[in-house]
Amino acid sequence: MQHPEHQNRLAASHASQSVLSGMRPTGALHLGHYHGALANWVKLQERYQSYFFVADWHALTTHYESPEVIQKNIREMVIDWLAAGIDPERSVLFVQSQVPQHAELHLLLSMCTPLSWLERVPTYKDQQANLSDKDLATYGFLGYPLLQAADILIYAASWVPVGEDQVPHVELTREVARRFNHLFGREADFEQNIGQCLAALSDFEGEALKQARTAWLESGDLAARDAARLRLQQLAIEPAQRQRLAGWLEGGGRQWLLEPQPLLTQASRLPGLDGRKMSKSYANAIAMRDDPAQLESKIRKMPTDPARIRRHDPGDPERCPVWDLHKVYCDQQTQHWVQAGCKSAAIGCIDCKKPVIEAVLQEQALFHQRAEPFVKQPQRVDDMLHEGSKRASQAAEQTMVQVREAMGLLPRWS
Repeated sequence: MQHPEHQNRLAASHASQSVLSGMRPTGALHLGHYHGALANWVKLQERYQSYFFVADWHALTTHYESPEVIQKNIREMVIDWLAAGIDPERSVLFVQSQVPQHAELHLLLSMCTPLSWLERVPTYKDQQANLSDKDLATYGFLGYPLLQAADILIYAASWVPVGEDQVPHVELTREVARRFNHLFGREADFEQNIGQCLAALSDFEGEALKQARTAWLESGDLAARDAARLRLQQLAIEPAQRQRLAGWLEGGGRQWLLEPQPLLTQASRLPGLDGRKMSKSYANAIAMRDDPAQLESKIRKMPTDPARIRRHDPGDPERCPVWDLHKVYCDQQTQHWVQAGCKSAAIGCIDCKKPVIEAVLQEQALFHQRAEPFVKQPQRVDDMLHEGSKRASQAAEQTMVQVREAMGLLPRWS
């Protein structure tokens, strides 16, 4: 039988864990953005303390020569976040540049992060090759993964929702946190402080942590370590106590910065109008808030199976971009109807597209409904981001107080 305190901890397993994610301000978003990221954000905000930010500093790493597009795009993008169901009452929505602690932590982390760590990030060489029309031989572009690390670490984010291609960025963040903790976590009186921390806990909690530490350090028991990490996050103790106990649990010193974990998200299955990845640059995107008539026209004009030259020619849905939309938007019964009708030429391509058009229109009607108050009163978006940035700044400052202390910097004067 589980101890009552243990049951209570499990019941509140996500209560103090946080998630952080952001987007560069690209203006109005398309359905690929929604199904690839925003729909997941909506779910995450129900389970975790969520921070979602506009990465305008990151935008400057590749668009420093055209900054005018950044401000213009912020409001449209955030309206689409709200249209998707992101709730500013549940989540903190803010603009990166309005929280200067991000830049301060980036600067301080750059003092102790090896240059070679940044040069080996896979996207560094890839983007230089893919964006050959831009001059990316800048310190800002080289250092953007470290700025990403600062974005994450400053909110002690437990989880970072990413696709598989972004996992190296989270791993770099973990390495940066690990190195920082190793360099600055060695306190002369660490063992004495640990004794005081354990004495402040209940007998049950203290013994549970001791057993987990032994299981991890002596037997490599990952489950015991991870359960103890979660237990620590749930304890009502001071940040300094939690940092020391976290480091002691791992067999090291004080953990000033929390190592985040990647939260893998499923890649979007939604293609563009031509079957390629949906992208504005390919001119194959369906915007989240497209005009209904424009949306219907886009889908009606989508290419289909090249074998269906005439109405009575049979086709294969697997060779048709519209079929991928069916797999996202239509139920099994409709999909079976499309499979049978296409292969037997019992239905035409326009017939096939009608259920998709209806389903997307229904989804977008909700987007339009949620967005309407902010489209009519855009100042509400600015006010919301201003308030969110203040809340984010307060949370970020808590981390910076700890970082300044760790690095021997004087506290700021009030």
